[in-house]
Amino acid sequence: MNIQEQMQLLTRGALEILPAGSLEEKLKTAAKEGRPLRVKAGFDPTAPDLHLGHTVLLEKLRQFQQCGHQVIFLIGDFTGMIGDPTGKNETRPPLTREDVAANAETYKQQVFKVLDESKTEVRFNSEWLGQLSAADLIQIAGKATVARMLERDDFEKRYKGGQSIAIHEFLYPLVQGYDSVALEADVELGGNDQKFNLLMGRQLQQAYDKPTQVILTMPLLEGLDGENKMSKSLNNYVSIQEPAKEQFGKIMSASDVLMMRYYELLTDCDLEAIKAIHPMEAKKQLASLIVARFHGEEAGNAERFAFENQFAKKEIPENIPEKTMAAEDGGVWVVKALSEGGLTASNGEAMRMIKQGAVSIDGEKISDKDLQLSQGEYLLKVGKRKYLQLTVSA
Repeated sequence: MNIQEQMQLLTRGALEILPAGSLEEKLKTAAKEGRPLRVKAGFDPTAPDLHLGHTVLLEKLRQFQQCGHQVIFLIGDFTGMIGDPTGKNETRPPLTREDVAANAETYKQQVFKVLDESKTEVRFNSEWLGQLSAADLIQIAGKATVARMLERDDFEKRYKGGQSIAIHEFLYPLVQGYDSVALEADVELGGNDQKFNLLMGRQLQQAYDKPTQVILTMPLLEGLDGENKMSKSLNNYVSIQEPAKEQFGKIMSASDVLMMRYYELLTDCDLEAIKAIHPMEAKKQLASLIVARFHGEEAGNAERFAFENQFAKKEIPENIPEKTMAAEDGGVWVVKALSEGGLTASNGEAMRMIKQGAVSIDGEKISDKDLQLSQGEYLLKVGKRKYLQLTVSA
């Protein structure tokens, strides 16, 4: 890919790139030097399994791989024993070495469902952090000030609220930042809640006379409730290890707005093309893609077939009329399909029925009288008993 093609892919869904314009400059410099960028993302092994929220960063790493860059999947086995204070109102209990080791092993098994293993450098930050002496750690601590630490939103709130902040919590952003020094990172990815820690990496690289990394932050993925970030504790998550049937069903329960969010952050699909197809069709396609990623393409297709078959048995009476209509300017006007398909007596009645919420396509009510149906098959329903199997041909 040329630089502009890379930028289009790599900035998709990103919240911030800091400093502004720095990613494009890094890409140009790397191209001139004939080398890939070193792109890192760190994961603390705080839980034994991953959900779709975790894969937002994995997807972005995969896109960097597509562009030919060197991806570093960093497991924070050392930092996990400190405990990430990000967003916490109280000191977070650190993990034991045994917990970290067990969780890290399951992480390695899961991430290669997204990343290309042959193009991924897996590292543990205990490799360098575990070798630091007390003097080394004091030297790193001398690169930042207490005032700078208290600029962090969660630290500032806890300090002003009279809540305790343990000294070891100040060490977390410092040692995470030191990871970028040790790995000579060109780019670091993280959630928008990690911005302070990511910038600390730049600060420490500068302090150690290293080229400074580009920061690329990604949004936190909303869970199935559409409001809160995806979390096991809120039970609004889709685990990447759960059975294909459960994954498919959970994605199908997402709202249309959330579906487009998932398309943007979890796939490379053309968003304009997705918007052009019926929401139910788009949702089935998304659910199939998610299942295929973690269980294989055959499983993705099988779950879609099973869903459609179950829906057909439940909803569709026998011997419903069928009609084929040719697409005009890329589609068939839904009002025209209803009237010419015999479900309404006229275009005017079709528009009234849509307004009343009496029209559904593939089981989902529609409200847009200007909807264009692209090439494909659709089950149209008006009221409780009128059905039409419509095929839109090219």
